[in-house]
Amino acid sequence: MEVSSPLHEDATGARGSAARPLSIWAVSDGRTGIQNQALGLAEAVARLTPADIDMQHIRWRPAFDRWPSGLKIPAMLAPGSFDPRTVARWPDLWIATGRASLPLSARVRDWSGGRTFTVQTQDPRWKNSAYDLIVAPAHDDLSGDNVFEIIGSPHRITPQRLAEAAPAFADRIDALPHPRVTVMIGGKSKAFDLSEAHAAVLADRIKTAVEAAGGSLLLTFSRRTPQTAQAIMTERLSALPGWIWDGSGDNPLFAMLDAADHVLVTEDSANMATEAASTGKPVHILPMIPLKPAGKFARLHADLAAHGAARPFDGTLDSWSYTPLNETERAAKAVLEAMAARG
Repeated sequence: MEVSSPLHEDATGARGSAARPLSIWAVSDGRTGIQNQALGLAEAVARLTPADIDMQHIRWRPAFDRWPSGLKIPAMLAPGSFDPRTVARWPDLWIATGRASLPLSARVRDWSGGRTFTVQTQDPRWKNSAYDLIVAPAHDDLSGDNVFEIIGSPHRITPQRLAEAAPAFADRIDALPHPRVTVMIGGKSKAFDLSEAHAAVLADRIKTAVEAAGGSLLLTFSRRTPQTAQAIMTERLSALPGWIWDGSGDNPLFAMLDAADHVLVTEDSANMATEAASTGKPVHILPMIPLKPAGKFARLHADLAAHGAARPFDGTLDSWSYTPLNETERAAKAVLEAMAARG
């Protein structure tokens, strides 16, 4: 599904410009990487039209968490989870991400009497016709009348958000020499591994490149990074000027991206690569240990390369420029246009 132009004044359809703000629920299981997709898209919509955003977290009781989506019912929800049985008024727009949300997302149109426009990000792989719009990564190769493809995934990063984050960490970053190299390390997944030996190799290559450029290092690990890999990389890189965040205190990632002259990202995360490409900084893709054919990750990196954003890390810190990737806003425009078309 493609969109030719955004809607602004009439984005809320028949309600008109003087009516109340659009009500949006950003729905996920609460994990940061999942939640940020729904919330990032909701925030992008709110930048285009007045809107109020509420976050809803869906969690299932452990006994039912792995059950197929088609078998789950609200009575199986965990205590403290969002519960559709308690809803007094459904929102105008439901934006959900992740497997946990699917059993509810697929029924929102019925529960709301058709009032709520439902958007699911990622490839649901179940009842794809039940959602008004699916914002799907192009690398998932999904098609359908209700599918809108983007490069990568929605996220919360904008130039303004990065700039706003910088002052809080200025005392740790501002004095560091250029080029500043921000490194985002992922970890184990179904498709990739990060062994101790490979962590050491990556650390040595990063160290050599930063030293050769006379620069500094800003490094963060993900929740999936094995502790042993973190320890090895920290030990080998700690002598460089810079900051290796140990996970304590406020997350400095946005400030690190704002300060970066280069961004290095391991190839295991579509989210991290897409976020890095939104900065307009050169994105260098770090190799991981493949556990199966690269598939969708290879397609994503090819899309980022075609945009001019990313290249495989070759041990050097060559610079290049490109238009920052802004797929989240493009998806937000698609949501508003689809809502207006439905009336």
